[in-house]
Amino acid sequence: MAAMIDPMNEKPAEFKGLAPAALRAAFRAGGYRGPTTGLAPGYLQCNLVIIPAAVAGFFTDYCAANPRPCPLLFAGDPGDPTLPAMGAGIDVRTDLPAYDLHRAGRPGETVSDIVGLWRDDSVALLLGCSLTFEEALVAAGVRLRHLERGGDIAAFRTDRTTTPAGPFAGDLVVSMRAIAEADVARSRSVTAAFPYAHGAPLHVGDPAALGIADVEQPDWGEAPGLQPGETAAFWACGVTSHLALVNAGLPLAITHSPGAMLIADLPANEPPPTWQPS
Repeated sequence: MAAMIDPMNEKPAEFKGLAPAALRAAFRAGGYRGPTTGLAPGYLQCNLVIIPAAVAGFFTDYCAANPRPCPLLFAGDPGDPTLPAMGAGIDVRTDLPAYDLHRAGRPGETVSDIVGLWRDDSVALLLGCSLTFEEALVAAGVRLRHLERGGDIAAFRTDRTTTPAGPFAGDLVVSMRAIAEADVARSRSVTAAFPYAHGAPLHVGDPAALGIADVEQPDWGEAPGLQPGETAAFWACGVTSHLALVNAGLPLAITHSPGAMLIADLPANEPPPTWQPS
């Protein structure tokens, strides 16, 4: 999987108070290429997948078969890069910090816009993202140290497989947060209210139960640096869809770069009107 553009790019201080539309404008102008963790708290963040219309039906079937890692929020019309249901003026070709290109089953390069790659049969699909519920965790008194240090969450490929649909299949990916042991029950309760953003943790505790050898060596993101009194909490992750796209071997599939999400104008604490519970 391609590495994100400039993953250690420090978030400019002025970004912290910006509304989603202003952040998207900054990304469009090339002002930031790092993770969106901690930006626009209280707003919906989304995974992005762009594929040809001919296989979009198979991909939506894949999402329906795997709703925890791939909660489908929106499916655009072929050739239309705008998402008015998600926010005014959104253009998925330019409004994310970074994009990954997956060519013929190979992880490819990471780029800052995809204007030149958009086609008349391109379909944009949005999936839920766990960054959406982080503000709710903080408001409930759950400490998230990666937010305090301005960093990104860790994500891991597991030994669990997803349910295939058409050409799409692959291993489950999980995101991980270091949670105080005393806050685990509260974290489960808070995030269960966000089924459109992966819901409650899939697993808490021993990483080996998911086939993860070393929690301090993530496949994506930053090492969590577990401290005494903390445990590893794992949520289903939308990067699962990236593995499915690679395995499908499409001539070109485009996704957000892991951690660099689309930020919508919609509130985080309400299901988007386009989401249909499985």
